[in-house]
Amino acid sequence: MRIPAMTTLRWWDVAVGGSLLLMGVLAAADQYRYGHELSRIGALATLVVIGIGHVGFGRRAIACPTGRTGSVALAAIVFRGVLIVGVGVAAAFNPSLATLQAIAFPLLWTLTDSFLVSVALSALLAASAGAGLWLGIGGTPAALGQAYATEGISFVFAIAMGAWITRIARDGSTQRRLYEELSLAQDELAALHRDAGSAAERERLAREIHDTIAQSLTSLVMLAQRAGNELGPDSGARPTVELIEDTARQALTEARSLVAAMSPVRVGDSTLAETLRRLAGRFERETGIQVRVILADTGLDGLDRENEVVLLRCAQEGLANVRKHSRAGAASVRLEHVGTDAVLTVTDDGRGLGAYAPAQENGFGLSGMRDRLALVGGRLTVGAGERGGTVLRVTVPAAEAGHPTISVESARHER
Repeated sequence: MRIPAMTTLRWWDVAVGGSLLLMGVLAAADQYRYGHELSRIGALATLVVIGIGHVGFGRRAIACPTGRTGSVALAAIVFRGVLIVGVGVAAAFNPSLATLQAIAFPLLWTLTDSFLVSVALSALLAASAGAGLWLGIGGTPAALGQAYATEGISFVFAIAMGAWITRIARDGSTQRRLYEELSLAQDELAALHRDAGSAAERERLAREIHDTIAQSLTSLVMLAQRAGNELGPDSGARPTVELIEDTARQALTEARSLVAAMSPVRVGDSTLAETLRRLAGRFERETGIQVRVILADTGLDGLDRENEVVLLRCAQEGLANVRKHSRAGAASVRLEHVGTDAVLTVTDDGRGLGAYAPAQENGFGLSGMRDRLALVGGRLTVGAGERGGTVLRVTVPAAEAGHPTISVESARHER
């Protein structure tokens, strides 16, 4: 099993480089003292080969601690072979260089993913070092027993050390994973707390609107009805009182829509389609501009309540722009599903945009719509119609899609 804590490339560069340098100094000093020039050169050459193997193959394998495949896996195999053979050859030239196994054993464990394979490679390294040590100390039968007794002890310690370090590495990996899961859970819990706080505040505001503004508007509707009854059918002021009543009803509907959007459950008895029809009817009575409403047949019930409120506000602002700027004789409000989106389109047959650039809007109309839509992931486009006039299109995500559309006559019958 791999040892993640020991795979830092720089650490291994220092460890391997320092060990080879120390062994090189030791080999040069010992061979110089005994005058065995050939052994000295062979030992130093073996150390150089191991160093080249580390630079050319080992570093590449160590730098990729997970998922070694292809050339990286081949580099790991080559370097492990260089280590196993190199330690034995170096020990044959100079028995003192058998000490290299102190760095070779951890390298083998680092470069191997499997515990059993690490044990097998450690056995090969111990056998190679034992053979080299036996040759280095004379090659006699007595030397053979001494060499392999030494390597047997080294092998046992290597396995014990490898198993211990592997367990530490496994426990460290488990702790890191648990820490990451704990951090993720804490982040999710914090997000849930924020959402719960937002929901509680929205619910509080919904109750305040219901208990204050909505109640006041209800009283205003009742007072307007009373005033209309007292004036009588022939009074010249009756149309004005009726308009006050209708405006109060519309404001009450909007207040209830806000309450519904902010409440944890759906409240109110008005659907978006009904609200749009009333909005169009009121607009006609106030401006004389005929409004045609085109609504989806069944899909509107799948809209999120917050998106319904956004669409209603955009329809109000779109018709307000028709009133203020278009000089139109007719307009239309169309709501449909397109793909996975709900699309609201407000058109008119007026004078069009002219030199006006919607992108330069600095007031609270279109810019307010853009800000509102940004909160729900919606989009706004404004352009000229194919037959003149202006087209305002609002797109918001919808829960359902693909429903046919039907035409609904103007809301004049709701006057």
